[in-house]
Amino acid sequence: MCGCDEAGAGPLAGPVYAAAVILPRYIDISGLNDSKQLTEKRREALFPVIQEVAEAWAVARVEAEEIDRTDILSARMKAMQKAIDALPRKTDFALIDGNRDKGQTAAIVTPHCCIVKGDSLSASIAAASVLAKVSRDRFMVEMAEKYPEYRFEQHKGYGTKLHYEMLDKYGPSPIHRRTFLKKWEEGK
Repeated sequence: MCGCDEAGAGPLAGPVYAAAVILPRYIDISGLNDSKQLTEKRREALFPVIQEVAEAWAVARVEAEEIDRTDILSARMKAMQKAIDALPRKTDFALIDGNRDKGQTAAIVTPHCCIVKGDSLSASIAAASVLAKVSRDRFMVEMAEKYPEYRFEQHKGYGTKLHYEMLDKYGPSPIHRRTFLKKWEEGK
């Protein structure tokens, strides 16, 4: 059985990431929790620990262009299914964080159950949330090198005051989700 979670559903820029993790049955990873409850430093410290102790893990993403072409719910489901499919060891069942398992164009097809607040109830989902969040944050730091004017290393693509100021100054970058910028464009 694997746990699966995504990161980056809400940002204005960048892909949505997902991870799937199979943990040994009686493992206890000290300090593991929902990635949103952890500091960046703690998530970074847990990342290699999870990779080392997991029986299997995988990370996948769906790009901003596909999010715009479909919808964020479908992109989230596709990213999670891609992560499950990428596990080096087949899983019979998946625990999915949240209460949704399908969008308009994609769905979780692996036998599964959805768990609301699963990232605080299941160690494997919490581990997946950490792998997805750290992977996405690292990608956004790479994008900050490519597009330094947006300061992605500071806000990771989320709709902060700084991010909107950079959008006002430079307009959207190639990694922005155009469908997420409609209110910003209306306000210009």
